Amino acid sequence: TALALGARADVHYQRGYPVTVNAPQNTEFAAEVAMAVSGRVDTDTAPLMGAEDFSFMLNERPGAYIFLGNGDTAMVHHPAYNFDDSAIPFGSSWYAGMAEARMPAA
Repeated sequence: TALALGARADVHYQRGYPVTVNAPQNTEFAAEVAMAVSGRVDTDTAPLMGAEDFSFMLNERPGAYIFLGNGDTAMVHHPAYNFDDSAIPFGSSWYAGMAEARMPAA
């Protein structure tokens, strides 16, 4: 701390984003569709501490902030991140599958 080093500090903290919390029903739905598309889903993930403006939407309506796997690479926004283009068909099918399940054709 500043005091321990013989200094003084004034700290002003402003909360910018609420916590991003998924609705269980929406998370389960997204996982079910992902399983149908790819045959596997990783739900054993650690919470993330990143700020995300999607949290404002989740405060108004239930939903799920979801991730599409991209192989063994660094996280998004990291300089070593390398996007694997072969993930695109899986992601497209996943999103289309969720839309089709929620809004089936007549």
